[in-house]
Amino acid sequence: MFERFTQGARATVKGAVAQAERVGAGSVTEEHLLLALLEQEGSRASFALAALGLSGRRASLDASFTEARRRGGLTKADTEALAGIGIDVDAIVGRVEGAHGEGALASGRGSRRWWSGHRPFTPGAKSILEKSLRVALGRGDRFIGEEHLLLALTAAPGTVADVLAEHGATYATVHRALYGPEADGQGHAKAG
Repeated sequence: MFERFTQGARATVKGAVAQAERVGAGSVTEEHLLLALLEQEGSRASFALAALGLSGRRASLDASFTEARRRGGLTKADTEALAGIGIDVDAIVGRVEGAHGEGALASGRGSRRWWSGHRPFTPGAKSILEKSLRVALGRGDRFIGEEHLLLALTAAPGTVADVLAEHGATYATVHRALYGPEADGQGHAKAG
């Protein structure tokens, strides 16, 4: 599949590995893919991110990811659903952190060292790469670009899509920023 990636998409994947290395993560996650996309310049994805006002909001995105990790990876939607049945996630997190220290539920930030220099991709990150292929093929595109990675990140349920949605970047808004208001959900122009 990697042979179908454009040069920019390959740079994004390599950038995700660099993001993981920078923070000492044992594996490459969906979050690392998004952060690598934010560093790309001159691509369709960077244009869409800028159009949605996300280019200069790295600190805000980082804060949202930190809060999600603190909740053990639960999305805001998960937290709200649990609140609907009387479970206060913030109270539980507070009690766990009181007993075991701040960040006790944080996920994805191991201090393991990878002596080989290789960082594996999490199942979620692999799923995003596969989903980007489906997005590209669904649009009739032969190659996978950064824009397909970005759309896949917004379409896959989880923390990254949740954080992006909090910042106004849903599948629909990203699609509109990439292809204009006249394109339908499959990327084809609507009939007039």
